[in-house]
Amino acid sequence: MSSFKVVLDACAIFPASIRDTLFRAADAGLYRIHLTDDILEELRRNLISQRGVPEDKARRLIDTIKKYFPESLITQHILLIESMPNNEKDRHVLAAAVACNAQVIVTQNLKDFPQHLLSPFEVEAQSPDEFLVHLFHLSPETMLKIIIEQAGDLRLPSKTVPELLDTLKQHVPTFVGLVENALNPQVSIETRSKT
Repeated sequence: MSSFKVVLDACAIFPASIRDTLFRAADAGLYRIHLTDDILEELRRNLISQRGVPEDKARRLIDTIKKYFPESLITQHILLIESMPNNEKDRHVLAAAVACNAQVIVTQNLKDFPQHLLSPFEVEAQSPDEFLVHLFHLSPETMLKIIIEQAGDLRLPSKTVPELLDTLKQHVPTFVGLVENALNPQVSIETRSKT
């Protein structure tokens, strides 16, 4: 298991496709996932209010995350929340990162985690796209296997790998470009030769 610790903000795991990819990468040992009850509660609320997910289904998702990643849940951050210098509504996320010595916070709200405020804690905020690009460079074979398995596991509706990549492209376009080039090296060579 990797010692590379990462806190996933609720907004980063809100889209189902990214959540699946990120959790599979953690399960493959590419990094250690860290979450809090606050982060998971925010995810649950947003799935219900913004996506219309039924309460029982949202609760089941949170329970599943806790079951599969029991070591990911941290609580020792609570006393640190008030002292964090970033945006008030996201202080609990930075406090979690500081408490577990995470190197990275993965978030869509980079503006709420300015680097000059994170630097003293030796934490960096990255978008899901940037983070997945790093994971791809760390282990391209593992990330390709994850995407192929993720597509193969999808039901209702089922999706091919290109269909999954189309969905992911809305959120993580740079990462998808790397995956597409790796899956279709001939296509990317021909495209480059024409430009």
